[in-house]
Amino acid sequence: MKKIKKPESLADQAYNLIRKDILTGILTPKEELREEKLAIELGISRTPLREAIRRLATDGLVVLKTGKPASVSSFTKEDALHQMEVRKLLETYNIEQVARFVTPTFLNTLRDNLKLQKHASDKNDFHEFMELDREFHLILANQNPNTKLREMIHTINTGVNRAFLILANTYPISAMEASGEHEDIFTALENKDEVAATKAMLEHMDNIERRFLHYYKKG
Repeated sequence: MKKIKKPESLADQAYNLIRKDILTGILTPKEELREEKLAIELGISRTPLREAIRRLATDGLVVLKTGKPASVSSFTKEDALHQMEVRKLLETYNIEQVARFVTPTFLNTLRDNLKLQKHASDKNDFHEFMELDREFHLILANQNPNTKLREMIHTINTGVNRAFLILANTYPISAMEASGEHEDIFTALENKDEVAATKAMLEHMDNIERRFLHYYKKG
């Protein structure tokens, strides 16, 4: 029997709505998040709104400023490349560890995610695909008993994904490629092949950087 899902708090709802607007470009880089205006638009008080903004700042999507309104984060090419370098180190180390803790439940969770990725790609819902892409990597991280590593992967995935979503005018090709790369990682884990899993993840990380540089140049 499934557990009853608890309703989302106001802070959770505000976090999800603002986050989506940032990731889809409705809220643009460096745009100020004025509490009074946002609270009225969302129909909530400032207390849950402030909690949501603090969480977004932890994710790297918002910059907090003393005495001034928070603002949407911006990034440079160098910022994104530095993030990708750190992400590559974290993700490849993580997959080496996770390959030793493969379970049927873990594989089923990954398999379900991959099916949803394909469905999102087929219907050209690339915002949904990006969320599932991020979730795929978090599922991998969550299999690692190292909680600090999980937190770091969570944060770095948020920042890198934002860079791609801003460049989403050419994302359909990237989505198809990324989905295939995820399948390669899954297959290696299913075979409990640590070397192949690490190689597949490293290639995936290299391809993410290659696609980013290609799209950044075009954009």
